[in-house]
Amino acid sequence: MKTVLITGGTGGLGTAVVARLERDYRCVLLTRDDLANETAIRTAMERTGEFYGLVHLVGGFAAGAVRDTSANTLNEMLESNTTVAFLTIHEALRTMQRPGRIIAISSIASIQKPAGIAAYAVSKSALNTLIEVTAKEIAGSGITANALLPDSLDTPGTRKSMPDAKLFPAL
Repeated sequence: MKTVLITGGTGGLGTAVVARLERDYRCVLLTRDDLANETAIRTAMERTGEFYGLVHLVGGFAAGAVRDTSANTLNEMLESNTTVAFLTIHEALRTMQRPGRIIAISSIASIQKPAGIAAYAVSKSALNTLIEVTAKEIAGSGITANALLPDSLDTPGTRKSMPDAKLFPAL
């Protein structure tokens, strides 16, 4: 059975994704401690051994217009939605099997760019760019990199923060 590493596997979307992937793959969840820095990520991947795929679900959300958003909030969004993805993908490419797959969860907000979520939209747009560049850099290597851009998903956290919104099923 092929092994898939999953970041963010304990969140609202993550639990649904893990439940589905466990039917076909050995799932190894990387915890926040595993994602603390490049060394921790490398150690977690070495501990896992050979793996086929990386499903990057970890991330964060903060609302706020540009005029109301602090640099700290922007940095937090970039860290949780882009930097952790960069470091995780960087390490995964060093050791993952070929053929192999990298999937990152971005957001339709990175394309629609709605008002009121500036830091989040910027960080998810940066994630998209990371995946596009990675895909070009690894073309022909046997590894693919793709981003999925869902709309607002029906997870417990989203339901709590947006109880009247039209939400899409997590899976």
